[in-house]
Order: sequence, then C-alpha cells, then structure tokens
Amino acid sequence: MTARRIAVLGGTGSVGRQISAAFDNQGHEVVVVARNPAPCAAAHRFVPLDLTTTGGAELAAVLARESVDTVVNAFTGWGPTEEAMRELNVVPVERVVDAVRRLPDRVRLVHVGTVHEYGPVPEGTSIREDIEPAPKTLYARTKLAAARTVLDATGPDGIDGVVVRLANTIGPYPATETFLGSLARKLATTDVSGGIELTISDARRDFVDVRDAAAGIVRAALLPHGSRVVNLGSGAAVGVRTLVRELLSAAGLPAETVRETGSVVHSHGGDWTRCDISLAHEVLGWAPGFGVIESMTAMWHSLRTAVGSPTS
Repeated sequence: MTARRIAVLGGTGSVGRQISAAFDNQGHEVVVVARNPAPCAAAHRFVPLDLTTTGGAELAAVLARESVDTVVNAFTGWGPTEEAMRELNVVPVERVVDAVRRLPDRVRLVHVGTVHEYGPVPEGTSIREDIEPAPKTLYARTKLAAARTVLDATGPDGIDGVVVRLANTIGPYPATETFLGSLARKLATTDVSGGIELTISDARRDFVDVRDAAAGIVRAALLPHGSRVVNLGSGAAVGVRTLVRELLSAAGLPAETVRETGSVVHSHGGDWTRCDISLAHEVLGWAPGFGVIESMTAMWHSLRTAVGSPTS
C-alpha cells in the first residue's frame, strides 16, 4: 500500500483526533488542520487555520504547500441561530470544496456527516443511504446542506468526493456538547457521592464507537471508487438509559448515583435511529468492532486520565 499524505480538517476534535490516529497507525502521513494546537496532535504535523475565516484560495495554497493527496473534513460546530449554524457547518464546506477544485491534482475529499441528516424515521426503520433526507432540526438541516455541497460538486468532471454519515459516536474523548460527554465529565470532575439528578431521554439510537467510525473513514478515503454516501453505525438501536448504566459501571459507581427526574419526550437527537450498514460492509469491507461496554469503559478512562477523578 502506498502511503498517503492526509489533511484532517478539524483534526483535534473528538472525531478528528481518532481519524488522525487511524491514518497514522496505517503508516500514512497526517497533517492536522485546526484553529489551535492540542496534545493529541503532537504526533503529527500541525497547521493552525480557522475554516470559518479562511477562504478557498488560501486553503488551497495550504493544501498544495503540504502536498496532500487526501482531505478529510471532520470540522463541525454548534451555534444558537440558523446563521451561526450555517457559518459553522455550511460555509466552511463550501470553502473546502472550492479549495479542492483549485488544486492542480485531483485529491480525494471525505466529508464527515451525520445520520441525523435523514431526519426522523418510524421506529424499527433501518436507515439506508437511499432514504430521501428530511431533517427537522437546525443542526441536521445545515449538515445536510454541507453534505449536498460536496455531493453536488462530485463527479467525473468535478471533485472526487464521498460523504460518510456517522451515527452518534461514543468511546474515548467524547465531545463536551453531547449528553454522554457532558455526563462523563461531570462524573469525573465533581463529587457525586450524594447522587445527581438527571433527565434521561426515552430515545433508542444507533451509537458507534468513534474508533470504529475512524476506521471506516480511513477505508472510505483509501478506496478509489465506491458509493458517494455511506452510513457508519453499529446497526443496532440502544437505549440512552443503557448507556448511562454502562457509564456508571465503568466509573465504578452504583446505578443509584443517578436519580431520574423525568424523561425527555422528544429528543433533539431523534427518538429512534438505526443504521443499515450493509453498504459499508459491501463497499468498504467495514464492520464495527467495539461493543457498548468497551466504548463506555474507554470513554470513562480517557476522561479520568485527562482530568483525574474524585470517584477513584
């Protein structure tokens, strides 16, 4: 296998850091592109760059200077308004596509999307790539707009692009803004000996370990041909309460540490998600390898190592 030179945009985020590590573990050269350096990027070449303010021509110059042949866009963001969401999730992707078009050689672009772009589906549905997207939330709508920017530019006379839509991710170094990431940090940094009150969603969703997701993204980047959209998930719907219970177990805390104060009737993350991952298996030769217990254990230990734990 010929080593590639990969630019991972957003390479210090919870997903981006795992993508960078996965490429590195396979012997590829990684260039991490992010606003600020982070310890997880120390093993790679780092380029400071803010995609919310950098134009396509400037980004193209950076990619050309770094001699990359593959670009993975793992940059994403969360804002309170539609304008803010567009500035964080759509405009940067427009600039990435513009930059890739400007490069003298045709490079591979992998855009990391979300399964929530499909919108709500009836309980029991396995979400296939051919489902017509109909997202309801602001985040999902802007992520779909970003994905369509890549897909509309992809083709024989356009760019070489693929969109990988991820289920909810779990595992080491979770994003702070996620429910489980926030809970794990609270357990790791505060005294919870008196218990905590929590409102837990009744939702059942597909959760994929972030390390499995990264492995699938690497495969999508390295294969020269294949589908333009691929879903990566566990292929199972798991209750949020189950994940909370497994997180408490990983932390060595009794289940009664969390006292439910009610349930979320309609979750912003969707009441039901389950990916059909048969296409990922067929075109990428990919399948998830980590189970829920392994993922929640890794989540806990990554945070405990990073911040210390008063419960230890």
